[in-house]
Amino acid sequence: MDQTTVQLLCPECTKDWQSAPRELPDSTSMFHCPNCHATRRTSEFMRTDRDLQTLNQLG
Repeated sequence: MDQTTVQLLCPECTKDWQSAPRELPDSTSMFHCPNCHATRRTSEFMRTDRDLQTLNQLG
């Protein structure tokens, strides 16, 4: 069984990681970086447009 993940990148501290879309809030909700605790919309943490599309489809 494949588990889809999206790539995230913090715009403030540049931490990068992966997460399953179902484990993230929707793209317009506020999200906190686990490293520096920066708070922004989840969409701003998506590394690519494709990651954002995946989040919107599967999240």
